[in-house]
Amino acid sequence: MEAVTEQKSLNLYQGVRGIAIKLLNRVDRTDAYLDKLLEIEIKNSELCGSEKALLFEIVHGVVRWLGRIDWILNGFFKGQFSKCIPNVKNALRVALYQILFIDKINDIDAINDAVEFVRKLQGQKSAELTGIILRNISRNKESIRYPNPEEDIIAYFSAYYSHPSWLVKRWINRFGKEETEKLLVSNNNKPTMTLCVNTIKTNDEELKSLLQKVDLKYNEGKFSKNFFKLTNLTNITAWEYYAKGFFTIQDESNILPVLLLNPKPNQKILNLCSPSECKTVNIANMMNNEGEIVLLDKFESRMKIQKRNLERLGVSNVRMVIADVDNFTEYDFDSVIIDAPSTGFGTLAKKPDLKWKQDLIDVRKISSIQYRLLEKGANYLKKNGTLVYTVNSFEPEETHEIIERFLTKNKNFKLIDASNLLEKELVDSHGFIQTMPHLHSVDGIFAAKIIKEN
Repeated sequence: MEAVTEQKSLNLYQGVRGIAIKLLNRVDRTDAYLDKLLEIEIKNSELCGSEKALLFEIVHGVVRWLGRIDWILNGFFKGQFSKCIPNVKNALRVALYQILFIDKINDIDAINDAVEFVRKLQGQKSAELTGIILRNISRNKESIRYPNPEEDIIAYFSAYYSHPSWLVKRWINRFGKEETEKLLVSNNNKPTMTLCVNTIKTNDEELKSLLQKVDLKYNEGKFSKNFFKLTNLTNITAWEYYAKGFFTIQDESNILPVLLLNPKPNQKILNLCSPSECKTVNIANMMNNEGEIVLLDKFESRMKIQKRNLERLGVSNVRMVIADVDNFTEYDFDSVIIDAPSTGFGTLAKKPDLKWKQDLIDVRKISSIQYRLLEKGANYLKKNGTLVYTVNSFEPEETHEIIERFLTKNKNFKLIDASNLLEKELVDSHGFIQTMPHLHSVDGIFAAKIIKEN
């Protein structure tokens, strides 16, 4: 059977399910991040609002539950499912996600859509196979068997809670079975949307009033009055007050390193690496848009995006420098914040693809990059200047081991206990901020503050 090439059949990837399969094919064969692929597709598609929401749910859902979905398909597929033709493989995944997790979609409709899609792209034989597998699963979905937890808890957690086995084993060794299970459950929760008030433009009371006027339900932030967690996902960027810069969309955990930094008006602060504008605007808010924030990034394209966002938000105390950290020669900053690249394992509810893209080797590789950034950042401080190092992770190689290694090597720096600035429930026994998704209902984030004594 001849497979139709993707180039010739792009026009067949139509509708929510067709587009979902196209995106999943790309996730499988490239290093592209899921959110970026989705963002581009949704922006350029002609789908209506409800269709975009369904596309987001299906693609995120398949990637989130890939471990369980593939476990089931392996059990019903004759042969090696991993070697299945990509179009068929992802058509099966998309249909099975709907069968297992979307009650409002009838099993028959999900199966028929998958069969028809496969028929158009791969022919009748593959379509018949797709129908047989999915109908068999649908009839037996209440009696699907997973690995026996009494015999192999790692295999059970990996299949049932859809996480790579190496990561499950690692967490069980660190946290124990019960805590690991709670963490896995939390990682599989559908993400929520949280708004952060931009105090340069408005205040928490005004934003509350505006949300109530358009009947957007929310829960107030757990650690900051300037955060509002919406109870439903919505196309909030189409709201006029987003364009006016009244708020940013960010997890509440983002404010914690900034509160730890405790920036003041008229200070000079270096933001050494910032993947988005969130922490920058939070710092500007605490500085009353006074003083100077130097934003350093070697990627001009990322700077352009941040520049547009900061202009929308009315942030005027930022100076952007496009340069690599090795070529930056300004010194004597009051404070430095390093939002270092990380595994992102603290953000798996929002970015489920990260758990499938990395392994233990990646953890060790990225920790060397993180340590190098910390060493570089420390050089830019003036005497008695402070530095905050933060990552979206709770892996020891990326968090406390980095700081402890640095302090052992650099005796002129001292750790500042975070419990003096933030709630004690956020601070571990070493004086570091460490949140966990299942304990704090925010992303997992680590932050440490050190001071240069001489």
